[in-house]
Amino acid sequence: MAERLLLVAVFSLHNMALHREKKKEILKTLGDILGRASSLVFVNFHGLHAADTVSLRKQLRESGVHYLVAKKTLIKKALEELSLEGELPALEGEIALAYSSDDPLAAPRESWQFAKKHKDSFAIVGGIFEGAYCASDKMTTLASIPSREVLYGQIAYMVQWPISGLVTALDAIAKSKESSL
Repeated sequence: MAERLLLVAVFSLHNMALHREKKKEILKTLGDILGRASSLVFVNFHGLHAADTVSLRKQLRESGVHYLVAKKTLIKKALEELSLEGELPALEGEIALAYSSDDPLAAPRESWQFAKKHKDSFAIVGGIFEGAYCASDKMTTLASIPSREVLYGQIAYMVQWPISGLVTALDAIAKSKESSL
């Protein structure tokens, strides 16, 4: 009987050590992510079906956004290591992180696009942008900013528009002078 208790105790200690090692590994991963992410979105995915999760991950991957599910306690512990401005939003429900290291607006934009289609099971609860915590409404506002390519296209159109108007006006003047001759 004593040997059996000793075996159970050793087995429990062994599992606890692996559990702690796994937590340390997850904390290290979270620290790396938080250190290199240009923006990060906290999302609540409670009730999201497996098929929807697969389509979410695919949509995010195509846009250069990564998605990670972790325990809230580990997320909070990793966030304590950073010196961020503001107050951490309430992380309620099942929380995942959507983040991007290239385009700071990609993670909020793609998360918001997905949230619009899955209102009952996916929601933005906050995030981190430019070294500060942001509430869900600010992350949604950031998400509505068009991509860099779209903004470049809009600027090019605005620059081109007066020139094309001038060309049209000059063409009309030239045609009216031709018709009067």
